[in-house]
Amino acid sequence: MVTSMTLLNRLYSFSVLDALALGLLLISWFVFEWLVERTTARRLSVSVLMAQYRRDWLNEFVIRENRIFDANILGNLRQSTNFFASASMIAIGGALALIGNPERLLGVAQDLSLGSEPTVVWEIKLLFVVLFLANAFLKFVWSHRLFGYCAVVLASVPADPANPLAFSRAGKAAEINISAARSFNRGLRSLYFALGALAWLLGAVPLILATFLTLLMLWRREFGSNSRRVLLQDDS
Repeated sequence: MVTSMTLLNRLYSFSVLDALALGLLLISWFVFEWLVERTTARRLSVSVLMAQYRRDWLNEFVIRENRIFDANILGNLRQSTNFFASASMIAIGGALALIGNPERLLGVAQDLSLGSEPTVVWEIKLLFVVLFLANAFLKFVWSHRLFGYCAVVLASVPADPANPLAFSRAGKAAEINISAARSFNRGLRSLYFALGALAWLLGAVPLILATFLTLLMLWRREFGSNSRRVLLQDDS
């Protein structure tokens, strides 16, 4: 009973605007993921456009005599996932250390002139940042593993293009590569929203503004960037 009352008292520390701002952040995250990965022919995202280039790359891999170049590309992709996974883990550790140190947390609140809020409010707000970071970490780890699977499948592609297994296995490697890239992109977007969630520490209105800014930035990079225009250009 005491626990329930304590929980209610903690929830009462948040306003309706806080709930709306948090709901907007979470809905924006889910909806944008859906829009990026389920685009139509008239609205292709950079992620979807790059998927076809990955297929073309691994088709060329079959007929390329020197495959060191392809191995280097795959190695660089794995290094990127490893870097972001490590960075996410460090960020998670820092946030959890801050949550576990109420005095330091209260000191940060006072520095930002928000010392009137209970410490538990800051802890809950930081917890949502940790959730985004944890999701990013899991996505990067899975992406790293998928790129490893891709490397193994690539190694099994016969050196003779006339071999009936050559293009079939290259196609399998391409699809695994695309899945790895999709997971990597999800991890990156989760990091963007984690940064946006930090604005909640300043209040509900800053969180709403940060959510729209994050959406605008991600939308531009997926649907309005110069790189997308280049990818859409006809190669002929």
